[in-house]
Amino acid sequence: MRDPRIAKVAEILVDYSTEVKEDEVVEIYTFEGAKPLFLAVYREVVRRNPKEIICDIRFDEMDEIFFQEADDGQLDKFPSLNMYQIEHTDVWIGLRAYSNTRRLTSVDPRKVGRRSKVLQPIQRERVRNTRWVVTIFPTEAVAQEADMSLSEFEDFYYRSVDIDWRKLSQQQEEIKELFQKGREVTIKAEDTDITMSIEGRTVVSADGKVNMPDGEVFTAPLEDSVKGHIKYTYPAIYTGQFGSGREVDGVELWFEDGEVVKAKATKGEEFLLEMLATDEGAKRVGELGIGNNFAIDRFVKNILFDEKIGGTIHLALGDSYKETGGRNESAIHWDMIKDLRYGGEIYLDGELIQKDGVWVYK
Repeated sequence: MRDPRIAKVAEILVDYSTEVKEDEVVEIYTFEGAKPLFLAVYREVVRRNPKEIICDIRFDEMDEIFFQEADDGQLDKFPSLNMYQIEHTDVWIGLRAYSNTRRLTSVDPRKVGRRSKVLQPIQRERVRNTRWVVTIFPTEAVAQEADMSLSEFEDFYYRSVDIDWRKLSQQQEEIKELFQKGREVTIKAEDTDITMSIEGRTVVSADGKVNMPDGEVFTAPLEDSVKGHIKYTYPAIYTGQFGSGREVDGVELWFEDGEVVKAKATKGEEFLLEMLATDEGAKRVGELGIGNNFAIDRFVKNILFDEKIGGTIHLALGDSYKETGGRNESAIHWDMIKDLRYGGEIYLDGELIQKDGVWVYK
């Protein structure tokens, strides 16, 4: 029997997140494991009489085969047809469904970074010039990563997605305006004391228009302003463009003049250092995000959910989002999460505005 919650998610993605309109070009990028959600989304899109529907159906094994077999020429070859396609696309809907979240663990990360650089213009075109949204479809693999049964993870997923997005949007607008008036942000917690300037930057409320689930307020610190030390609470899962699922635990970073000057980890330190060396922008913070979806109440090793946990912050190394006014450029964007629900504080221009994950500003 088909789960009726799938149709509800499809409706949210098409009507609320991307607002598909008549005579638009819509691309649905999906993995084979997301077939039930893909069909529901496809049905909703067809009902809106688009100009064209592009269906890009992927198989988990494709990326693994590519990195095993591709020579240097193939790694560096730019797919111009893919660029042409995204330049002529109005709406992009991504449905991820992994059967193995560690499928690229044995792949040389330098190859992944190299290919990511080549494909970066396509990703930027999609992010900046289409109405896009990405979600996952619950699978045994992601449930296992979250230490849940599939049915438990399905309940968790649908609970975090099927909320009143317009109400959340209104709540976050107030938080956004608070930060927009501010200049300096300080985050304090156990093993963490870090400060950065956001003066002149644009603060964005992420309310379900590009990620599903969503629920965060974010901006980009001034590139040379971050200073101090942070120890992240949870493993940093690097998925990148290919969902490679590399895990680095116990990450600690020290910043001076906006740049990482020291980094260590209890697990995966070599990979961490390799990614920091991807390019100059990889050593700087491209995003400060504050999680505000309190329906997401636990870490599940999936950044789509984890960066939205109510009462957490994330500092992402690498590329900035254009809409924030950030100028940092990098082939990576790696979100790392600090939980503030147990002794953490956020200060804006010296005033305490959040304590233990609860907003306390007046």
